[in-house]
Amino acid sequence: MPAVVVVRLHKVFGRATAVDDLSFSVAAGEIYGLLGPNGAGKTTALRILAGLLAPTSGSAHVTGIDVSAAPREAQRRLGFLTGTTGLYGRLTGREVLTYFGRLHGMPPERIALRVDELSRALDLGGLLDKRCEALSSGQKQRVSVARAVLHDPPVLILDEPTVGLDVLASRFLRDYVSAERARGKAILFSTHYLAEAELLCDRIGLLYRGRLLAEGTPPSLRALARGASSLEEAFLRLVEQTEIPPVAATAPAAVLP
Repeated sequence: MPAVVVVRLHKVFGRATAVDDLSFSVAAGEIYGLLGPNGAGKTTALRILAGLLAPTSGSAHVTGIDVSAAPREAQRRLGFLTGTTGLYGRLTGREVLTYFGRLHGMPPERIALRVDELSRALDLGGLLDKRCEALSSGQKQRVSVARAVLHDPPVLILDEPTVGLDVLASRFLRDYVSAERARGKAILFSTHYLAEAELLCDRIGLLYRGRLLAEGTPPSLRALARGASSLEEAFLRLVEQTEIPPVAATAPAAVLP
Protein backbone atom coordinates (compact mmCIF):
# COMPACT_ATOMS: atom_id res chain seq x y z
CA MET A 1 0.00 0.00 0.00
CA PRO A 2 1.32 3.50 -0.80
CA ALA A 3 2.28 5.65 2.18
CA VAL A 4 0.08 8.54 0.96
CA VAL A 5 -3.20 8.07 -0.90
CA VAL A 6 -5.43 10.95 -2.02
CA VAL A 7 -8.72 10.05 -3.70
CA ARG A 8 -11.00 12.55 -5.49
CA LEU A 9 -10.17 15.35 -3.09
CA HIS A 10 -12.37 18.42 -3.43
CA LYS A 11 -12.22 21.66 -1.46
CA VAL A 12 -14.50 24.65 -1.91
CA PHE A 13 -14.24 28.04 -0.18
CA GLY A 14 -17.51 29.85 -0.77
CA ARG A 15 -17.87 30.02 -4.56
CA ALA A 16 -14.19 29.30 -5.22
CA THR A 17 -12.94 25.77 -5.88
CA ALA A 18 -9.39 25.39 -4.57
CA VAL A 19 -8.95 21.63 -5.16
CA ASP A 20 -10.97 19.85 -7.82
CA ASP A 21 -11.23 16.04 -7.93
CA LEU A 22 -7.56 15.50 -7.08
CA SER A 23 -6.15 11.96 -6.83
CA PHE A 24 -2.55 10.77 -6.45
CA SER A 25 -0.41 8.46 -4.32
CA VAL A 26 3.14 8.46 -2.96
CA ALA A 27 5.10 5.27 -2.27
CA ALA A 28 7.65 4.71 0.47
CA GLY A 29 11.08 5.62 -0.88
CA GLU A 30 9.67 8.05 -3.44
CA ILE A 31 9.75 11.81 -3.88
CA TYR A 32 6.52 13.02 -5.47
CA GLY A 33 6.46 16.61 -6.67
CA LEU A 34 3.17 18.49 -6.58
CA LEU A 35 3.88 21.39 -8.88
CA GLY A 36 2.02 24.39 -10.15
CA PRO A 37 1.84 28.19 -10.06
CA ASN A 38 0.73 30.17 -7.03
CA GLY A 39 -2.99 29.64 -6.53
CA ALA A 40 -3.01 26.19 -8.16
CA GLY A 41 -4.25 24.50 -4.97
CA LYS A 42 -0.99 22.94 -3.79
CA THR A 43 -0.98 24.37 -0.27
CA THR A 44 -4.69 23.66 0.24
CA ALA A 45 -4.20 20.01 -0.74
CA LEU A 46 -1.21 19.66 1.59
CA ARG A 47 -3.06 21.25 4.51
CA ILE A 48 -5.86 18.74 4.05
CA LEU A 49 -3.28 15.94 4.10
CA ALA A 50 -1.80 17.38 7.29
CA GLY A 51 -5.22 17.45 8.98
CA LEU A 52 -5.34 21.24 9.15
CA LEU A 53 -8.29 21.61 6.74
CA ALA A 54 -11.31 19.39 6.24
CA PRO A 55 -12.05 18.41 2.63
CA THR A 56 -15.41 19.24 1.09
CA SER A 57 -15.38 15.70 -0.29
CA GLY A 58 -12.92 12.93 -1.07
CA SER A 59 -10.39 11.26 1.21
CA ALA A 60 -6.73 11.38 2.22
CA HIS A 61 -4.79 8.60 3.96
CA VAL A 62 -1.32 8.66 5.55
CA THR A 63 0.21 5.19 6.14
CA GLY A 64 -3.30 3.75 5.96
CA ILE A 65 -4.84 6.21 8.41
CA ASP A 66 -7.82 8.31 7.30
CA VAL A 67 -6.72 11.88 8.01
CA SER A 68 -10.28 13.17 8.47
CA ALA A 69 -11.27 10.35 10.85
CA ALA A 70 -8.05 10.29 12.93
CA PRO A 71 -6.11 13.51 12.32
CA ARG A 72 -3.92 13.27 15.45
CA GLU A 73 -2.81 9.75 14.64
CA ALA A 74 -2.03 10.73 11.05
CA GLN A 75 -0.09 13.80 12.21
CA ARG A 76 2.18 11.62 14.36
CA ARG A 77 3.26 9.84 11.20
CA LEU A 78 4.19 12.86 9.13
CA GLY A 79 6.44 15.88 9.19
CA PHE A 80 4.83 19.00 7.75
CA LEU A 81 6.67 22.12 6.62
CA THR A 82 4.82 25.13 5.29
CA GLY A 83 5.81 28.72 4.68
CA THR A 84 3.40 29.93 7.35
CA THR A 85 5.08 27.89 10.10
CA GLY A 86 6.81 30.30 12.45
CA LEU A 87 9.50 29.96 15.10
CA TYR A 88 9.52 31.38 18.61
CA GLY A 89 11.74 34.42 18.22
CA ARG A 90 12.99 34.57 21.81
CA LEU A 91 14.05 30.92 21.88
CA THR A 92 17.24 29.58 20.35
CA GLY A 93 17.03 27.03 17.55
CA ARG A 94 18.08 24.31 19.97
CA GLU A 95 15.38 25.33 22.44
CA VAL A 96 12.74 25.30 19.71
CA LEU A 97 13.75 21.80 18.61
CA THR A 98 13.86 20.56 22.20
CA TYR A 99 10.39 21.98 22.84
CA PHE A 100 8.89 20.30 19.77
CA GLY A 101 10.66 17.06 20.62
CA ARG A 102 8.94 17.07 23.99
CA LEU A 103 5.59 17.73 22.29
CA HIS A 104 6.21 14.59 20.22
CA GLY A 105 6.92 12.63 23.41
CA MET A 106 10.57 12.01 22.58
CA PRO A 107 12.93 11.24 25.49
CA PRO A 108 15.68 13.82 26.15
CA GLU A 109 18.52 11.62 24.90
CA ARG A 110 16.68 10.97 21.63
CA ILE A 111 16.03 14.69 21.16
CA ALA A 112 19.72 15.50 21.68
CA LEU A 113 20.76 12.81 19.21
CA ARG A 114 18.33 14.01 16.54
CA VAL A 115 19.36 17.64 16.99
CA ASP A 116 23.00 16.65 16.41
CA GLU A 117 22.06 14.55 13.34
CA LEU A 118 20.02 17.36 11.82
CA SER A 119 22.68 19.95 12.61
CA ARG A 120 25.10 18.02 10.41
CA ALA A 121 22.57 17.12 7.71
CA LEU A 122 21.19 20.66 7.31
CA ASP A 123 24.43 22.55 8.06
CA LEU A 124 22.94 24.33 11.06
CA GLY A 125 26.35 24.87 12.66
CA GLY A 126 26.27 27.72 15.18
CA LEU A 127 22.69 28.66 14.35
CA LEU A 128 21.22 26.40 17.01
CA ASP A 129 22.42 28.53 19.91
CA LYS A 130 21.23 31.86 18.50
CA ARG A 131 17.82 33.32 19.18
CA CYS A 132 15.51 32.69 16.24
CA GLU A 133 14.70 36.40 16.01
CA ALA A 134 18.37 37.02 15.12
CA LEU A 135 18.42 34.54 12.23
CA SER A 136 18.09 35.43 8.57
CA SER A 137 15.05 34.17 6.63
CA GLY A 138 17.12 31.38 5.10
CA GLN A 139 18.52 30.34 8.48
CA LYS A 140 15.01 30.30 9.96
CA GLN A 141 13.87 28.08 7.11
CA ARG A 142 16.61 25.54 7.84
CA VAL A 143 15.63 25.42 11.51
CA SER A 144 11.98 25.03 10.43
CA VAL A 145 12.92 22.04 8.28
CA ALA A 146 14.69 20.48 11.27
CA ARG A 147 11.61 21.09 13.43
CA ALA A 148 9.35 19.39 10.88
CA VAL A 149 11.45 16.22 10.62
CA LEU A 150 12.70 16.03 14.22
CA HIS A 151 10.52 13.04 15.21
CA ASP A 152 11.73 11.07 12.15
CA PRO A 153 8.28 10.34 10.66
CA PRO A 154 7.73 7.96 7.70
CA VAL A 155 6.04 10.68 5.59
CA LEU A 156 7.38 14.17 4.88
CA ILE A 157 5.25 16.96 3.41
CA LEU A 158 7.46 19.85 2.33
CA ASP A 159 5.63 22.90 1.00
CA GLU A 160 8.04 25.27 -0.76
CA PRO A 161 10.98 24.16 1.44
CA THR A 162 13.69 26.10 -0.43
CA VAL A 163 12.00 29.50 -0.27
CA GLY A 164 14.47 31.99 1.21
CA LEU A 165 17.46 29.66 0.93
CA ASP A 166 20.64 30.57 -0.90
CA VAL A 167 22.26 28.25 -3.43
CA LEU A 168 24.39 26.35 -0.91
CA ALA A 169 21.56 25.93 1.60
CA SER A 170 19.21 24.75 -1.15
CA ARG A 171 21.78 22.15 -2.17
CA PHE A 172 22.11 20.94 1.43
CA LEU A 173 18.34 20.59 1.65
CA ARG A 174 18.07 18.68 -1.64
CA ASP A 175 20.83 16.33 -0.50
CA TYR A 176 19.01 15.80 2.79
CA VAL A 177 15.69 15.06 1.05
CA SER A 178 17.43 12.58 -1.27
CA ALA A 179 19.01 10.85 1.73
CA GLU A 180 15.60 10.58 3.42
CA ARG A 181 14.21 8.96 0.28
CA ALA A 182 17.05 6.42 0.46
CA ARG A 183 15.95 5.66 4.03
CA GLY A 184 12.50 4.73 2.73
CA LYS A 185 10.59 7.92 3.45
CA ALA A 186 7.61 8.92 1.34
CA ILE A 187 8.15 12.58 0.47
CA LEU A 188 5.62 14.99 -0.96
CA PHE A 189 7.51 18.00 -2.30
CA SER A 190 5.61 21.10 -3.40
CA THR A 191 7.30 23.91 -5.30
CA HIS A 192 6.83 26.29 -8.20
CA TYR A 193 10.54 25.96 -9.08
CA LEU A 194 10.11 23.42 -11.87
CA ALA A 195 13.83 23.06 -12.60
CA GLU A 196 14.46 22.10 -8.97
CA ALA A 197 11.69 19.50 -9.05
CA GLU A 198 13.04 18.05 -12.27
CA LEU A 199 16.35 17.33 -10.52
CA LEU A 200 14.85 15.90 -7.36
CA CYS A 201 11.50 14.20 -7.95
CA ASP A 202 10.83 10.63 -9.06
CA ARG A 203 7.29 11.45 -10.19
CA ILE A 204 5.49 14.74 -10.63
CA GLY A 205 1.87 15.84 -10.62
CA LEU A 206 1.22 19.08 -12.50
CA LEU A 207 -1.54 21.03 -10.79
CA TYR A 208 -3.44 23.88 -12.43
CA ARG A 209 -6.58 25.58 -11.12
CA GLY A 210 -7.03 22.82 -8.58
CA ARG A 211 -6.96 19.97 -11.11
CA LEU A 212 -4.25 17.49 -11.99
CA LEU A 213 -3.20 18.23 -15.58
CA ALA A 214 -0.82 15.29 -15.89
CA GLU A 215 1.29 12.94 -13.80
CA GLY A 216 4.45 10.96 -14.46
CA THR A 217 8.24 11.01 -14.44
CA PRO A 218 9.92 14.18 -15.71
CA PRO A 219 10.91 12.49 -19.03
CA SER A 220 7.39 11.14 -19.57
CA LEU A 221 5.84 14.56 -18.94
CA ARG A 222 8.22 16.19 -21.41
CA ALA A 223 7.32 13.54 -24.00
CA LEU A 224 3.61 14.05 -23.32
CA ALA A 225 4.02 17.74 -24.11
CA ARG A 226 5.26 17.03 -27.64
CA GLY A 227 8.88 16.53 -26.60
CA ALA A 228 9.32 19.68 -24.53
CA SER A 229 12.94 20.41 -23.65
CA SER A 230 12.20 21.17 -19.98
CA LEU A 231 9.53 20.58 -17.38
CA GLU A 232 8.66 24.27 -17.43
CA GLU A 233 8.04 24.15 -21.17
CA ALA A 234 6.03 20.94 -20.74
CA PHE A 235 3.82 22.56 -18.11
CA LEU A 236 3.13 25.61 -20.29
CA ARG A 237 2.24 23.43 -23.27
CA LEU A 238 -0.08 21.24 -21.22
CA VAL A 239 -1.83 24.33 -19.83
CA GLU A 240 -2.35 25.59 -23.39
CA GLN A 241 -3.80 22.23 -24.43
CA THR A 242 -6.32 22.20 -21.58
CA GLU A 243 -7.49 25.80 -21.84
CA ILE A 244 -11.00 25.96 -23.29
CA PRO A 245 -11.57 28.98 -25.55
CA PRO A 246 -14.43 31.24 -24.48
CA VAL A 247 -17.79 30.52 -26.10
CA ALA A 248 -18.99 33.31 -28.37
CA ALA A 249 -21.99 35.17 -27.06
CA THR A 250 -25.26 34.33 -28.83
CA ALA A 251 -28.66 35.92 -28.85
CA PRO A 252 -31.10 34.34 -26.39
CA ALA A 253 -33.44 31.77 -27.88
CA ALA A 254 -36.93 32.94 -28.65
CA VAL A 255 -39.49 32.08 -26.01
CA LEU A 256 -42.44 30.13 -27.37
CA PRO A 257 -45.86 31.41 -26.41
